[in-house]
Amino acid sequence: MSDPFLAMGQQVLDSQPFSVLLGARLAHFVRGDVELVVTLRADLMQQDGFVHGGVLSYAADNALTFAGGSALGQPVRTGGFTIHYVKPARGERLIARAHAVATGKRQAVCRCDIFAATGTEEYLCAVAQGTITAITPPATERAGS
Repeated sequence: MSDPFLAMGQQVLDSQPFSVLLGARLAHFVRGDVELVVTLRADLMQQDGFVHGGVLSYAADNALTFAGGSALGQPVRTGGFTIHYVKPARGERLIARAHAVATGKRQAVCRCDIFAATGTEEYLCAVAQGTITAITPPATERAGS
């Protein structure tokens, strides 16, 4: 990776065991904007051959958090998010594109569109919105002790 910000983001993603288990990677990452990709495999499907909703939810959660955290420029956690499944997902990969819609000092509201893709064809399969919140250090750290 020639882009240092993208490489740093991928390093963070690679430090998450569940992300490694799913084979997630960042295809694009700039402040407030991310594209997370999960290559689909049989063990990520549910019984009817569609991508399991938990995989879609993972993609939304992580993409929202990367977008919000990079926009805020500080350590964050997902404060909460909603996801709406639009169509059953199937194909070669999932693409979660998230961006920070509004940011304050301690939180960012982000939107994520998740696409199922095969080759160059893709279709919208889920939409998510979330609030990403800065992590408050313990009181002893805030007081400088």
